[in-house]
Amino acid sequence: MTDPKPAVRRLTPAEIALRADDLVALQRSAYAIEARLIGDDRIPQLQETAEELALAGLTWDVVEVDGQLVAGIAHRDASGVTDIERLVVHPSWHRQGLGRRLVTSLPLGTATVSTGRDNPPARRLYESLGFHHVADEEVLPGLWVSTYDRP
Repeated sequence: MTDPKPAVRRLTPAEIALRADDLVALQRSAYAIEARLIGDDRIPQLQETAEELALAGLTWDVVEVDGQLVAGIAHRDASGVTDIERLVVHPSWHRQGLGRRLVTSLPLGTATVSTGRDNPPARRLYESLGFHHVADEEVLPGLWVSTYDRP
Protein backbone atom coordinates (compact mmCIF):
# COMPACT_ATOMS: atom_id res chain seq x y z
CA MET A 1 0.00 0.00 0.00
CA THR A 2 1.28 3.47 -0.90
CA ASP A 3 1.81 5.92 1.95
CA PRO A 4 -0.94 8.56 1.60
CA LYS A 5 1.50 11.26 2.81
CA PRO A 6 4.88 10.40 1.35
CA ALA A 7 7.81 12.08 3.09
CA VAL A 8 9.95 14.91 1.79
CA ARG A 9 13.62 14.00 1.64
CA ARG A 10 16.77 15.80 0.53
CA LEU A 11 18.80 14.30 -2.29
CA THR A 12 22.54 14.13 -1.84
CA PRO A 13 24.68 15.62 -4.63
CA ALA A 14 25.48 12.07 -5.76
CA GLU A 15 21.76 11.24 -5.91
CA ILE A 16 21.08 14.38 -7.94
CA ALA A 17 23.66 13.23 -10.48
CA LEU A 18 22.24 9.69 -10.53
CA ARG A 19 18.61 10.84 -10.76
CA ALA A 20 19.15 13.81 -13.11
CA ASP A 21 17.22 12.11 -15.93
CA ASP A 22 14.29 11.52 -13.57
CA LEU A 23 14.42 15.12 -12.30
CA VAL A 24 14.45 16.45 -15.87
CA ALA A 25 11.46 14.28 -16.78
CA LEU A 26 9.59 15.47 -13.69
CA GLN A 27 10.28 19.14 -14.32
CA ARG A 28 9.38 18.86 -18.02
CA SER A 29 6.00 17.32 -17.16
CA ALA A 30 5.34 20.06 -14.60
CA TYR A 31 6.58 22.98 -16.71
CA ALA A 32 4.58 21.74 -19.72
CA ILE A 33 1.46 22.51 -17.65
CA GLU A 34 2.78 25.98 -16.78
CA ALA A 35 3.63 26.57 -20.44
CA ARG A 36 -0.01 25.87 -21.36
CA LEU A 37 -1.26 28.15 -18.57
CA ILE A 38 0.92 31.08 -19.59
CA GLY A 39 0.69 30.41 -23.34
CA ASP A 40 4.46 30.24 -23.79
CA ASP A 41 6.80 27.25 -23.96
CA ARG A 42 10.06 29.21 -23.65
CA ILE A 43 10.47 28.23 -19.99
CA PRO A 44 14.20 27.40 -19.73
CA GLN A 45 13.66 24.23 -17.68
CA LEU A 46 11.73 22.71 -20.60
CA GLN A 47 14.98 22.60 -22.59
CA GLU A 48 17.41 21.82 -19.76
CA THR A 49 19.44 18.62 -20.10
CA ALA A 50 20.16 16.16 -17.31
CA GLU A 51 23.80 17.25 -17.35
CA GLU A 52 22.85 20.92 -17.01
CA LEU A 53 20.49 20.11 -14.14
CA ALA A 54 23.15 18.06 -12.34
CA LEU A 55 25.68 20.88 -12.70
CA ALA A 56 23.29 23.67 -11.60
CA GLY A 57 24.39 23.41 -7.96
CA LEU A 58 20.86 23.32 -6.58
CA THR A 59 19.67 21.58 -3.44
CA TRP A 60 16.77 19.23 -4.25
CA ASP A 61 14.12 18.08 -1.80
CA VAL A 62 11.79 15.50 -3.30
CA VAL A 63 8.75 13.36 -2.72
CA GLU A 64 8.91 9.80 -4.02
CA VAL A 65 6.16 7.22 -4.27
CA ASP A 66 7.16 3.62 -4.94
CA GLY A 67 10.60 4.81 -6.04
CA GLN A 68 9.20 7.34 -8.54
CA LEU A 69 9.82 11.07 -8.19
CA VAL A 70 6.43 12.78 -8.05
CA ALA A 71 7.40 16.24 -6.77
CA GLY A 72 10.47 18.31 -6.02
CA ILE A 73 11.70 21.69 -4.95
CA ALA A 74 15.11 23.02 -5.95
CA HIS A 75 16.64 25.89 -4.04
CA ARG A 76 19.77 27.80 -3.15
CA ASP A 77 20.50 29.12 0.29
CA ALA A 78 22.79 32.13 0.52
CA SER A 79 23.20 34.91 3.09
CA GLY A 80 20.16 33.75 5.04
CA VAL A 81 17.85 33.83 2.00
CA THR A 82 16.32 30.75 0.39
CA ASP A 83 15.89 31.24 -3.35
CA ILE A 84 13.32 28.75 -4.63
CA GLU A 85 14.50 28.01 -8.15
CA ARG A 86 11.96 25.32 -9.09
CA LEU A 87 8.83 23.77 -7.66
CA VAL A 88 7.61 20.84 -9.73
CA VAL A 89 4.79 18.40 -9.19
CA HIS A 90 3.93 15.65 -11.67
CA PRO A 91 0.52 16.44 -13.21
CA SER A 92 -0.99 13.19 -11.92
CA TRP A 93 -0.18 14.41 -8.37
CA HIS A 94 -1.63 17.92 -8.68
CA ARG A 95 -4.07 19.01 -5.97
CA GLN A 96 -2.58 16.60 -3.40
CA GLY A 97 -0.82 19.29 -1.35
CA LEU A 98 2.69 18.28 -2.42
CA GLY A 99 3.74 21.74 -3.60
CA ARG A 100 2.59 23.24 -0.31
CA ARG A 101 4.36 20.52 1.66
CA LEU A 102 7.61 21.06 -0.24
CA VAL A 103 7.59 24.85 0.27
CA THR A 104 6.74 24.52 3.96
CA SER A 105 9.49 21.91 4.42
CA LEU A 106 12.10 24.60 3.77
CA PRO A 107 13.63 26.37 6.77
CA LEU A 108 11.60 29.30 8.03
CA GLY A 109 13.03 32.62 7.07
CA THR A 110 13.44 34.93 4.15
CA ALA A 111 12.67 33.34 0.79
CA THR A 112 12.20 34.42 -2.82
CA VAL A 113 10.53 32.76 -5.78
CA SER A 114 9.46 33.60 -9.32
CA THR A 115 6.66 32.08 -11.36
CA GLY A 116 4.83 32.78 -14.59
CA ARG A 117 2.78 35.95 -14.24
CA ASP A 118 -0.15 34.15 -15.85
CA ASN A 119 0.06 31.06 -13.61
CA PRO A 120 -2.79 31.61 -11.12
CA PRO A 121 -2.39 28.28 -9.25
CA ALA A 122 1.28 28.95 -8.43
CA ARG A 123 0.60 32.56 -7.52
CA ARG A 124 -2.24 31.54 -5.17
CA LEU A 125 -0.01 28.92 -3.54
CA TYR A 126 2.80 31.36 -2.79
CA GLU A 127 0.42 34.07 -1.60
CA SER A 128 -1.34 31.58 0.71
CA LEU A 129 2.07 30.75 2.22
CA GLY A 130 2.84 34.37 3.12
CA PHE A 131 4.78 35.41 0.02
CA HIS A 132 4.26 38.99 -1.17
CA HIS A 133 4.26 40.06 -4.80
CA VAL A 134 7.31 42.21 -5.50
CA ALA A 135 7.31 42.82 -9.25
CA ASP A 136 6.55 41.55 -12.73
CA GLU A 137 9.36 41.35 -15.24
CA GLU A 138 9.49 40.59 -18.94
CA VAL A 139 12.42 38.12 -19.04
CA LEU A 140 12.08 37.44 -22.78
CA PRO A 141 9.93 39.34 -25.25
CA GLY A 142 6.36 38.49 -24.23
CA LEU A 143 7.42 36.12 -21.39
CA TRP A 144 6.52 37.59 -18.00
CA VAL A 145 7.39 36.33 -14.53
CA SER A 146 6.17 37.49 -11.15
CA THR A 147 8.63 37.66 -8.27
CA TYR A 148 7.59 37.06 -4.70
CA ASP A 149 9.35 37.24 -1.38
CA ARG A 150 8.62 36.08 2.12
CA PRO A 151 10.23 38.29 4.75
